[in-house]
Amino acid sequence: MSQSIIDTIKQYPIIPIYYNDDIDTCLTIFNKSYEAGIRVFEFVNRGKNSLENFEKLMNHRNTHAKDMLLGIGTIKTAEEAESFIKLDADFLVSPIVNSKIAKVVNHHNKVWIPGAMTPTEIALCEELEAKIVKIFPAATLGINYVSSIKPLFPQLEFIVTGGISTDKNEIQKWFNANVLAIGLGNSLFKDLNNDESFKQSIQDLIHQRK
Repeated sequence: MSQSIIDTIKQYPIIPIYYNDDIDTCLTIFNKSYEAGIRVFEFVNRGKNSLENFEKLMNHRNTHAKDMLLGIGTIKTAEEAESFIKLDADFLVSPIVNSKIAKVVNHHNKVWIPGAMTPTEIALCEELEAKIVKIFPAATLGINYVSSIKPLFPQLEFIVTGGISTDKNEIQKWFNANVLAIGLGNSLFKDLNNDESFKQSIQDLIHQRK
């Protein structure tokens, strides 16, 4: 399971990170992302309608976009993990390292992407059997930092998120640092109202990986 998800993320390495209380807005963003070539989407657990909206997005995905990986982010407790695993989230992302979450996801054979900053935290992620680690906040830590620590963990894949620009040159530099994928927030959707422009911008970012 984890390897197939890693392979898909590697093929589609630009990941939208999104939340809105309004399900219609969520569906619009999801659909436009799919049409633009996105195949990995992270909805985040950051609002009052997170669980309800994720369930509706998952039902929509299962009918209209079966090849889209749909994961849930901002999972901070084992209880939250259980709730979204019941909705069959493809992967779970945390801003922290938490052994109780690790126990839950490992029990259910789910892909968990914990968030870490320091080599000690990354080593703990590896000890808890994570295969992918989210380096956060990536823009604050910087590309050189990630390049320096990646060789210490050859068995782990890194996803970088947090304050990263959609500038193509910057995206290229992150990929050159050997990251698996890049998570982008609202800045990704600046061309959303122009379908062709949005699709082109997504494709340009994906193709920065040589």
